[in-house]
Amino acid sequence: MFNKVKSVTFLALSLTVLSQGLPVAAKDSEGNSHTESRGRWMIGEYHAHTYQSDDAQQSLQSVLDHAFTKYGMDWIALSDHLRMSSRDDEGNPIPGGPIPLSQGIAQYQAPKIKQLQNEGNYRNKIIFSGFEWDMPTYEHVGIGIVGKRAGSKDSLQAANQFEYLFTNRDEKLFDPAQVAAWNAKDERAYTTSKDARTALAWLENNYKKTSYAILNHPSRKQVYTIADFRDFNNIAPDVVFGFEGMPGNQMEPDRGGLNLTTPENRTYGGADYMLAKVGGTWDALLGEGRKFWTFANSDSHFEISDNRLYSSGYWPGEYSKNYTWVKGSTMQAVLDGMRSGKSFSVFGDLINALDFHVSSGSSKAEMGEELKAKKGQTVQMTIRFKSPKKNNNGDPVTVDHVDLIAGEVTGKAEPGTDAYNKNTNNTTKVVKRFTSKDWKTDRDGYHVITYTTKVNKNQYFRLRGTNLELNVPGETSEGEPLIDLKTDIADNETRFTEINKRNYADLWFYSNPIFVNVKAK
Repeated sequence: MFNKVKSVTFLALSLTVLSQGLPVAAKDSEGNSHTESRGRWMIGEYHAHTYQSDDAQQSLQSVLDHAFTKYGMDWIALSDHLRMSSRDDEGNPIPGGPIPLSQGIAQYQAPKIKQLQNEGNYRNKIIFSGFEWDMPTYEHVGIGIVGKRAGSKDSLQAANQFEYLFTNRDEKLFDPAQVAAWNAKDERAYTTSKDARTALAWLENNYKKTSYAILNHPSRKQVYTIADFRDFNNIAPDVVFGFEGMPGNQMEPDRGGLNLTTPENRTYGGADYMLAKVGGTWDALLGEGRKFWTFANSDSHFEISDNRLYSSGYWPGEYSKNYTWVKGSTMQAVLDGMRSGKSFSVFGDLINALDFHVSSGSSKAEMGEELKAKKGQTVQMTIRFKSPKKNNNGDPVTVDHVDLIAGEVTGKAEPGTDAYNKNTNNTTKVVKRFTSKDWKTDRDGYHVITYTTKVNKNQYFRLRGTNLELNVPGETSEGEPLIDLKTDIADNETRFTEINKRNYADLWFYSNPIFVNVKAK
């Protein structure tokens, strides 16, 4: 039986579990100094699990040690399953039996983070406790409610309220006084697709600027239509602003755990089909001018299981990275950066820096932004990127080519129309492919590309790059990534080795887009 004292104890918690702030002058991964007001590139992710997810095999501290100490990340949002949790942060059984995850975060995860940082661990790092929600009739969604301040009583109780309202937890597991207050304002909704939309609207209405809901591994079960994506973004544009285009679980035999037989379900170069397909779902959304971004993460549960039978995903920061431009030293600043779209995602440290902007005269726009131009005006695109000497696998890293992808922006589709159900953008194409012959290397080690074009229609421009040549058997065809085949080897240790080789031989990066809004002269 659940001990009711735990529920009351939860209400009494007023924890401030926020990472120590960055210094006023900070240095990025390249050693360049920046002030908080200007911002800096930060490496992080929003989707990693600990023992408090019953299918994970790693402690909170081991996740943080790997993310920050070993792999140099700047921030992490933990994302344990929003289910009944039977273990604490170190894997010990919870006395009295399983409890709702939101209470487990308040009783174990949040205090442990505070303790570790008070002891001097993870200085200048940002740590936040989000969660992964089983969205009714759909798939997993990475949720974070920062509230007034990450880790505060406000944030923790918001997670508790969300779990009560939008999961099938027994009402007896929650504080009766809180339940009465919640029921006076909202009805529970955790069964239908309408309930899913109710939950997203609740986040938008109550935590418009202080929460996120990112759609994880969207093609894994093929439960979404593009109309669902449009609905979610329409209902909660400030909260549902992105998807996991580069899914975690890259150490599974099927990359990303996407193991159905249809081409739309599988990964291509490790990327979800919705991202990898030029002119596909993501391009259809961008073609409406939606501020809807792509992200990567580890979905880390364990790399290789304790019994050495299975593999799942890499540690946070080991293989997948998000680079986000952040102005500040809090999780709210990270969230603002994520929402801005000024970010790019990478596998295997293919690149570790990217400057992508479009300019015309004195006007300039970067990733996530919009440049206003006149019809027929010439705009210049500048792409600056560089790679580390070696990645975390110890391999030298070289970009073979970078693709500039563009599509027309025609405005939002109306619900109920054929356009609202169309998941392609027929105008999207690779407009230019750049190789080492097309770039120069500056004194700071950046490879620099410039490209000019005249604009006559509203458009967006985005980038992708890879270490692969244009036609690699089983990997690429005319520069397009091919479907990832299952690494099906009976011997476990051999399989683990071959999966890792597969992943590091097939590396990609993707940028978020820049929009160009063309006006008549």
